[in-house]
Amino acid sequence: MTSMLFNICNTGILLCWFLLLLFPTSMVSKTIRAYPWVPLALSFAYVYFLGAAGGLGEADFTSLEGITSLFKKATPASAAAGWMHYLAFDFWMGCWIVEHRIKKGIPQWAVIPSLLATFMLGPVGVLVYAITGTIFYFIRLNHDTSVR
Repeated sequence: MTSMLFNICNTGILLCWFLLLLFPTSMVSKTIRAYPWVPLALSFAYVYFLGAAGGLGEADFTSLEGITSLFKKATPASAAAGWMHYLAFDFWMGCWIVEHRIKKGIPQWAVIPSLLATFMLGPVGVLVYAITGTIFYFIRLNHDTSVR
């Protein structure tokens, strides 16, 4: 059950990212962005894997040594729980990037690098989007003042 659920989540998220990247305005993409359906589904998987791992019991999140120990003692179920955590939050940020770029009028092609980086490197993608958004802000600002 653990491997099957992991494979379903790990493969399913690829389809969701594909929709965000290439079909951001499709009805299915709008639906998954409108409410955190995908992160919620991954949250259920997270709870399952966390339970299968025996919970967090002796986890120490207060020091680097505690986090290192947690990773060293990982089981397949605890590693899967950690991966679900990454998948859920990275996808949520990807949805936010698409929603924000739509509101700000940033073209989809301009956010593809940040979406890919968010998918692969989480916070790096958010940083790339912040830079992209800033560039487009100044382009628009310059264009608006030159039109007058």
